[in-house]
Amino acid sequence: MNPALTRAESFCRRFGIAAPVLMAPMAGACPVALAAAVAAGGGLGACGALLMGPAEIADWAASMRAASRGAFQINLWVPDPAPARDPAHERRLRRFLADWGPEVPESAGDAPLRDFAAQCAAGLAAAPLAMSSIMGLFPPDVVAAMKARGILWLANVTTVAEARTAVAAGADVIVAQGLEAGGHRGNFRPDESAAAQVGLFALLPAVVDAVPVPVVATGGIADARGAAAALLLGASAVQIGTGLLRAPEAGIPAPWADALATSAPEDTTITRAFSGRLGRSLRNAYVRAASAPDAPDPAPYPVQRGLSAPMRTHAARTGNIDAMQAWAGQSAALAPAEPADRIVSRIWKDARAMLG
Repeated sequence: MNPALTRAESFCRRFGIAAPVLMAPMAGACPVALAAAVAAGGGLGACGALLMGPAEIADWAASMRAASRGAFQINLWVPDPAPARDPAHERRLRRFLADWGPEVPESAGDAPLRDFAAQCAAGLAAAPLAMSSIMGLFPPDVVAAMKARGILWLANVTTVAEARTAVAAGADVIVAQGLEAGGHRGNFRPDESAAAQVGLFALLPAVVDAVPVPVVATGGIADARGAAAALLLGASAVQIGTGLLRAPEAGIPAPWADALATSAPEDTTITRAFSGRLGRSLRNAYVRAASAPDAPDPAPYPVQRGLSAPMRTHAARTGNIDAMQAWAGQSAALAPAEPADRIVSRIWKDARAMLG
């Protein structure tokens, strides 16, 4: 048998899934319906819990178990240190953002983060198959608790150095994220994220060669061709985000889904204009305006996320794609508008045929 297939099937046995296809844990775009459909297709569902408090995490896990017998991961965003604030600069940003949506309250930038320790405790209590980290590593006490409960740790990384650090800290699986990925990239240090832009098919084999644990490939994979290529390069599984967003179970606004269908790779860009952290989105009118030389620089995360919240909420409610936070990977146009279970099962069936 092809070694790539042997490796993928071994991963499936360890995770109790039929297809080595993981749903990316997309915060704000991970409804139970989508995770359950991915599980129905043989893959691993996911909850991006960045925006959730403990009760919401518990409710999501309970709802997932009521909807599906499939396994899932819960993803948590390791918080950055508190950012420096600049009231005068934030006033400029509020005026700029008001041109793209409602007036921005003076207090918008004060929006607090969720309590990370409480989120970790809720993730442990939910007892998923796996918990995954992004933007850094779980603290040692959380890692120890995961090990004691038999919860696997998937560590999202964007460089070889991050992969080695994660394995040394106890990660069971590395998720290697290329620059093609939609949404936020998981760089451990925000000040290094712009310089550490590595494409998946350069990053993946380097990470595979550097660590002794299974590696999941993510970023720009949306069909069987990408999945087969990633498996040939040493991945044990693939993780798909944007490729699932046009599935009806994802429930994203129709203008966003329609824009994905016609998006060329160069129609996406990395930007800090929505959250203060680099993420890949469609290059819509707001993103272009925010990158103009005379536009104010985005505030640090999470201040920028709070300041842009009125605009983002209004754009989603009114269907205004020009101001919408429309995350998109570079392979967005490959995302099919069909049920997620079919997407997942077809990707694995066709990739297996290519590798067989």
